[in-house]
Amino acid sequence: MTDLATHPIATRFPPEHPERLQLYSAPTPNGAKVSIMLEETGVPYEPHYVAIGENETWTPEFLALNPNGKIPAIIDPDGPGGRPLALFESGAILLYLAEKTGRLLPADPAARWETVQWVMWQMGAVGPLFGQLGFFHKFKGREIEDPRPKERYRAEAERLLKVIETRLEGRDWIMGADYTIADIALLGWVRTVVGYYEAGDIVGWDALSRTPAWLERGLARPAVQRGLTIPSQS
Repeated sequence: MTDLATHPIATRFPPEHPERLQLYSAPTPNGAKVSIMLEETGVPYEPHYVAIGENETWTPEFLALNPNGKIPAIIDPDGPGGRPLALFESGAILLYLAEKTGRLLPADPAARWETVQWVMWQMGAVGPLFGQLGFFHKFKGREIEDPRPKERYRAEAERLLKVIETRLEGRDWIMGADYTIADIALLGWVRTVVGYYEAGDIVGWDALSRTPAWLERGLARPAVQRGLTIPSQS
């Protein structure tokens, strides 16, 4: 990619610290994955709040960074080989930062791929399904009289939470004793479905024990607490 100084995104979000990794995001479940990871690893970065509600992801400047028009996205001026690297998709960014820092991804090849598998599961299942449940339970989807769409996503969200519950048997974290990017990928979404979406009572949250305890452990981490509020709107 071109240098940050000549990238279109820099005209909309001028960097104060161009030598740092640039984060373009909002504190949503997907956006928080990256800010939490950056806080956990200590990588110097500069956050830029992207106003999703004002369609800021669909501006030409943002689309030049992410043609899919979604947050989060990053530019690392010190990418592989010391060259700038632009990335979008939260799962890809988690893997990149884990590789860059040597943190929160097991070195053992088998455990490494097992961790990646859980990140991919979150990306392909938990995020999309929880998001759809939120739409039908809390937002404009409530206006749809046909109950079948909401029930489909409700039942699937309940099933996915049970997958996490089963996985956590005998484990503090998704991968066992060690907190990893698999936990980071999941924490924001589980928090959102029972908190912001207010769907806990319809997805069997009270019937779970290990998953709420895992969520409480994750939310107690200072880096998670910080990351959930970054970037701030002000």
